[in-house]
Amino acid sequence: MKKIETEKAPKAIGPYSQAILAGDLLFISGQIPINPENGEIVSGIENQANQSFKNIKEILNEANMDFNNVVKTTVFLNDIKNFGVVNEIYANYFISKPARSLVEVSNLPKGVMIEIEVIAKK
Repeated sequence: MKKIETEKAPKAIGPYSQAILAGDLLFISGQIPINPENGEIVSGIENQANQSFKNIKEILNEANMDFNNVVKTTVFLNDIKNFGVVNEIYANYFISKPARSLVEVSNLPKGVMIEIEVIAKK
């Protein structure tokens, strides 16, 4: 196993890694919409979804992968009413249509509206 880390995505806010490469599988920890340049959380569901995907992109790049390598995603929303908006944004990043779970949760770290984790394969 190998830790994958990049300064271009937010540092882990707890005792975990941004991602772990295990063989040819990359497990990216849940990404929340923190702008890694200033440590601030962006506002609004559209901006939060896009920032979370940008963070994922940077971690994928660090592992020499891209969104086409993603085989499974899990999306956590604090309000299922944002499903449609997030779905439209999601479709822009995942042309390959990986497997996905999307659930509403009662709360997310730092009070964000969205968190996304992915599994990718080389």
